Amino acid sequence: MNELIEKLASYISKDILKQPSRVIQPDEAIISSGLIDSFSLVDLGLFIEDNFGVRIDDTELNKETFDTLEQLASLIQSRQ
Repeated sequence: MNELIEKLASYISKDILKQPSRVIQPDEAIISSGLIDSFSLVDLGLFIEDNFGVRIDDTELNKETFDTLEQLASLIQSRQ
C-alpha cells in the first residue's frame, strides 16, 4: 500500500500542484482541504484508471469516497 500512496502523492505534487517538493501525508485531506479542486479530481481519476487498471466512477470523485491518500489507496487495492 505504501508504494501506491507514494505514486499517488508524487503524481499530485508534481503534475497537479506543480510543486514537486511538496510532501503530501497519507492521512492529509486532499479534497476537503481544497488542496485539489474538482478539475484535478478528474485528472486524478484518469491517472488511477491508466496506471492501476481500476475503474473509478464519476460519482466516486468526491471527499466521501477518498479524501486522503490512504482512502484512495485502499479503494484501488480493493479493485485490483
